[in-house]
Amino acid sequence: MSSSVIDFLATERRLGTHNYEPIGVVLSRGEGVWVWDTEGNRYLDCLSAYSAVSQGHCHPKILAAMVEQAHRLTLTSRAFHNDQLAPFYEEIAALTGSHKVLPMNSGAEAVESAIKSVRKWGYEVKGVPDGQAEIIVCADNFHGRTLGIVGFSTDAETRKHFGPFAPGFKLIPFGDAAALEAAIMPNTVAFLVEPIQGEAGVIIPPAGYFTKVRELCTANNVMLVLDEIQTGLGRTGKLLAEQHEGVEADVTLLGKALSGGFYPVSAVLSNNEVLGTLKPGQHGSTFGGNPLACAVARAAMRVLVEEGMIENAARQGARFLEGLKDIRANTIRDVRGRGLMLAVELHPEAGRARRYCDALQAKGILAKDTHEHTIRIAPPLVITGDQVDWALERFATTLTQDFS
Repeated sequence: MSSSVIDFLATERRLGTHNYEPIGVVLSRGEGVWVWDTEGNRYLDCLSAYSAVSQGHCHPKILAAMVEQAHRLTLTSRAFHNDQLAPFYEEIAALTGSHKVLPMNSGAEAVESAIKSVRKWGYEVKGVPDGQAEIIVCADNFHGRTLGIVGFSTDAETRKHFGPFAPGFKLIPFGDAAALEAAIMPNTVAFLVEPIQGEAGVIIPPAGYFTKVRELCTANNVMLVLDEIQTGLGRTGKLLAEQHEGVEADVTLLGKALSGGFYPVSAVLSNNEVLGTLKPGQHGSTFGGNPLACAVARAAMRVLVEEGMIENAARQGARFLEGLKDIRANTIRDVRGRGLMLAVELHPEAGRARRYCDALQAKGILAKDTHEHTIRIAPPLVITGDQVDWALERFATTLTQDFS
């Protein structure tokens, strides 16, 4: 490790808050699936900034849209209209089949906005007594880091010494339709759930789960809120992960890849009922829906479709998953995934997944551990078959490596 890298890391430790544990690499450039560190070493990015860089690093068409809009107009606030917001609404609604759009900035803001909106719908449309609305969520969920969200997390580290937390949430196991049915009460306004639990280790529910969930929510007048911030926009080989079971959410949350990694952009998409309850002054964001964000998001959605990235995610994801399953290593407990959202879970006796990620870095691959024993794999959707094969060779040698 060079002195310049040591200086970067030392400065971060000295001045930055220690709320992350990054892999020991300092990146300075990216293009497509590749990133380079400050010493010129090249790596295949198998995290994609937690799926935010799905279109590949520094996609030229998104970059051009950003630069062009930055020369024209960047921010007006929502006190005035801008000429990018309406086209953004039209294009994202046409792409996803949504009726109403609420633009925000971060994924966590989208989640918080959805919580506010479904509660308001519950009181004003469903007729729930004021202050008694209840939202059902799943154990091992990850919906963000705000105070409201960590209040219904089951991860002790995200909750410790941050309370007291807001009431109004009921926890059930993920993938258990019977538990959902038992949890729904007259004051239940929504079920908030990830189609695939990403932070938990790419946990995929049983086949038919979301079909049953949709039936239960419809029968009980409960809004189904799908957090597609990681899974959405092609990551799982479909535009939205809900399409794998042919269901449609009442509220869909998008973020991350909505800007291709260029700018914080998120959106709450809904039927008319939920977002239709919001009136002027009841919710907002200075930066939400700004012209720069809208121009970037429009370009990000356009290249996703025009360049066949969703279909490529399905093809290369199947290739990657099959290749990982073919690796014969005593360290591997499970391999799972959908599209290019993949995970290798290690046996506990194999040690922490972090050391395997460090070993992968030495071989030119950047991946990230989660929940101690799982390696999460999510390369940009532009990855080629040759690049998948190249990565598989390095995963094979790493997962069979003797660390003793």
